[in-house]
Amino acid sequence: MPANDPTQVDLIKLADGERLLRYTDAKSGVSVERKLDAAGSVAEQKRQLREVFDAAVARAQLAFA
Repeated sequence: MPANDPTQVDLIKLADGERLLRYTDAKSGVSVERKLDAAGSVAEQKRQLREVFDAAVARAQLAFA
């Protein structure tokens, strides 16, 4: 991500030990999150969620344009 990217990425550890990955766009307020599958590659899950997030931000920008 570029240095001027308004995206905040949070990796949250839940009380039961599971992890949650959250992307938030500071400009639009769009946020997507997903529980991570412990058996899967974190990098791949992060890439997939980023694609969903980018699509959601693009859709929000079109809706408010």
